[in-house]
Amino acid sequence: MTSYAFDLKPCSRLVVGTVGPAGDRTFFLQGIQGRSVVSLIVEKQQALALAAGIDELITEIDEKFPPDYKPETPRSDLQLLDPLTPRFRVGRMGLGYDPDEDLMVIFVQELVSEEEEETREPAGGRFWASREQMAGLSEQAKRVAASGRPICALCGNPIDPDGHFCPPSNGHASTKILQ
Repeated sequence: MTSYAFDLKPCSRLVVGTVGPAGDRTFFLQGIQGRSVVSLIVEKQQALALAAGIDELITEIDEKFPPDYKPETPRSDLQLLDPLTPRFRVGRMGLGYDPDEDLMVIFVQELVSEEEEETREPAGGRFWASREQMAGLSEQAKRVAASGRPICALCGNPIDPDGHFCPPSNGHASTKILQ
């Protein structure tokens, strides 16, 4: 059973952001409640999967429990706050919903090696937030993930600032085509 290193219920802010240049970014999931700031390292693909899961769950929740208000456009322009010291790197994530409080929850579990897993439980935590906050988080995660390096139209690989080797062009395509 996972022990919860934190349980932010509800978050006043929930953000996905990055630190570092395109191609060498570190992705963070950050929740804030009062003076508590919890920052976790996530992979880009985890952030995108979280966004897709949130969108799917919100659609399902809205069908079963229609909101009795008109949802506002979610704010998705939030920046990461200091301290940015990560508690841990996320290995697993899940989503849930509490209909009594109309709050969604992100469950996270620390990534640990097989050797570590034999000697200790992975740490875990929960970020609770409204549907609107989660919708904003989803939009922000998609936008942040897309703001990295451009993708080559020929090979589908990311293009570094100094170009890249493109197998379909056999290295002969002009950089204008690649960008």
